[in-house]
Amino acid sequence: MATAEQKPERLISGPGMLLVWFYGVMVVGAVSRSVYQIATDFDRAPLAYSLSAAAGVVYGFITYSLVRGGETARRAALVCCAAELVGVLTVGTWTLVEPSAFPDATVWSDYGMGYVFIPVLLPLSAMYWLRRSRAVTR
Repeated sequence: MATAEQKPERLISGPGMLLVWFYGVMVVGAVSRSVYQIATDFDRAPLAYSLSAAAGVVYGFITYSLVRGGETARRAALVCCAAELVGVLTVGTWTLVEPSAFPDATVWSDYGMGYVFIPVLLPLSAMYWLRRSRAVTR
């Protein structure tokens, strides 16, 4: 007797849905900004614009993982959120210590100040939710 394929456990219930919304907004913001900057003025600040594009890709992967659901997606999202947090802290500190390295801001500059600090708060919130959702589903 064949068993029905099990659906992955949802990660977007409750606060997870809010995370998907925020990450979706960040995908649009980071990708659209970086695409425009790379297309029109890449030689002015290639590092900053490339980092914004990378942030947009990370945000997209996390959004996809949250929507996909399941344990593998939860773990992948958790790893990406940790990498995102490291990126925000690294770039945020770098922009404060050596501002001349960034002639134009990135999504993660000054710990995301240009985005109301959402880039530093979002991975912390997401990691908390992903760890909590794992404990609840056990």
